Amino acid sequence: MKVLLVFDFDNTIIDDNSDTWIVQCAPDKKLPIELQDSYQKGLWTEFMGRVFKYLRDEGVKADELKRAVTSLPFTSGMIELLNFLRMNKDRFDCIIISDSNSIFIDWVLEAAAFHDVFDHVFTNPASFDSSGRLTVKNYHAHSCTRCPKNLCKNTVLGEFIDKQLKKGVRYTQIVYIGDGGNDVCPVTFLKKNDVAMPREGYTLHRTLAKMSQNLEPMESSIVVWSSGVEIISHLQFLTKM
Repeated sequence: MKVLLVFDFDNTIIDDNSDTWIVQCAPDKKLPIELQDSYQKGLWTEFMGRVFKYLRDEGVKADELKRAVTSLPFTSGMIELLNFLRMNKDRFDCIIISDSNSIFIDWVLEAAAFHDVFDHVFTNPASFDSSGRLTVKNYHAHSCTRCPKNLCKNTVLGEFIDKQLKKGVRYTQIVYIGDGGNDVCPVTFLKKNDVAMPREGYTLHRTLAKMSQNLEPMESSIVVWSSGVEIISHLQFLTKM
């Protein structure tokens, strides 16, 4: 039986937000004010659709986007962690659940040759249309009131675990590695044996600290990290390596 590692992507695997990073491709490396102001809470994918249309209208080509995305830095210690996981695939299954998009994640994993580390990537599907515009669709529809309209990470994780169970795959525990507000929902559903690993100083860490102060129950243990090397140490401890 293996341990399941669940990764967020932006500000977890990579050390920035791929959607906001792409703004460097815009003229003067910024978006027009009216476009910036068009964002509505919970409708990020729709907002990014307008950003990608603007970039296409300004003549930004796919290879320029790719150059920008593949220049994103990995978070400290993350390359070491992914290499460690590659060498220990007999002990760990790894998935990504991200509110980025399939093309950005593919580009980053392909450029760094880390595709083989991950068993599944769950994210908003993306493609280039005939005019060269990057289009991103919502990953799914769901009924969770805590999450953005296009993605409830807890629903995705639950469905993945159920599918694995049907194939006879059971995990000894889940380790969830993330940073953002949309990681709160899946983390609160982790069980007693599981581990929530929020990145130090980021929204998930601050939210879990607040929940702890308010005595809101959390079944899983919480281990804070700031480098992938610390995650390696904890995985070695968990699996008694």
